[in-house]
Amino acid sequence: MKKDFRLAMLGMIEGNGHPYSWSGIINGYDPAQMAALCPYAGIITYMGKQPLESIRIQGARVTHIWTDDPEDAPKVAAASLIEHVVPRPEDVIGHVDAVVIATDDGTDHVRRTKPFIEAGLPVFVDKPMATTIDELRQFVKWHAEGHTLLSTSGMRYAPEMRLSADQMAHLGDLRWITSFTCKTWERYGIHALEAVEPLLGQGFLTVQALSDAGGVIMHITHRSGVRLTIGAVHDAYGSFGAVHLYGTKGDLALKLCDTYNAFRGQLVAFVEMLHTGERPLPFEETVELMAVIIAGIRSREREGEIVHVKNILAEI
Repeated sequence: MKKDFRLAMLGMIEGNGHPYSWSGIINGYDPAQMAALCPYAGIITYMGKQPLESIRIQGARVTHIWTDDPEDAPKVAAASLIEHVVPRPEDVIGHVDAVVIATDDGTDHVRRTKPFIEAGLPVFVDKPMATTIDELRQFVKWHAEGHTLLSTSGMRYAPEMRLSADQMAHLGDLRWITSFTCKTWERYGIHALEAVEPLLGQGFLTVQALSDAGGVIMHITHRSGVRLTIGAVHDAYGSFGAVHLYGTKGDLALKLCDTYNAFRGQLVAFVEMLHTGERPLPFEETVELMAVIIAGIRSREREGEIVHVKNILAEI
């Protein structure tokens, strides 16, 4: 790679420590400062499992940081070796080559992204890109105008979710998939969905929600005939990343264990896109995934009504 793209890491909201981990994966990090300053024990654990000298992504460097709470930014900078802390996110314009919107609130990404799109900068948006029709419509418009946008879940790149030829032969033809996440459908449903979407490709048809105060179960159909059941149960943290595949010949249980390499693969894909101009997946695929998330929200709000994904896409 010819140069290091200068990246800005922008935003941090409650429950999401990506500025610490993503910046550390790209830049390398200071283990002592990470242990002292990062409030997310999981990040300290999975970063600590890697040989320190191996942690770095060639071709990019996070050079600027801004967080919603100004007190957080110097901590992230110290832990993840970031040179510049800025008082406003727009202050990075003219000093970086691309930005990362590191918040996982799909109702607020347009506001956060807009200044950088207008400045002509490529943008990586944390998952889920958009969880409302209006937000998604704006991202579709920006893409159509030629702006560079990428949004993915790290689960797409999790080593455990990439099946070998032997595993596929063991399964035979897929008939049913279950995939699970903790927290909420709005913020984390995309993890459970994107873990298995590469097995199916585009073509989601309908979504139906069964919900209560503790969470939601989404029943999803696909043009292939495969049925998909996604659980999002708020407090079941220990079961995050569990997937079960059922086929005509056998079944297979999968579980995310390598969080570091899931995130690293996600970030490498963005860096490679900056260097080559080639997307790791079609933008239309991401739009359909967001339409599935929105369809699930709508079905839950309408007490389990079956919602057709094509109708959501038509509204966009």
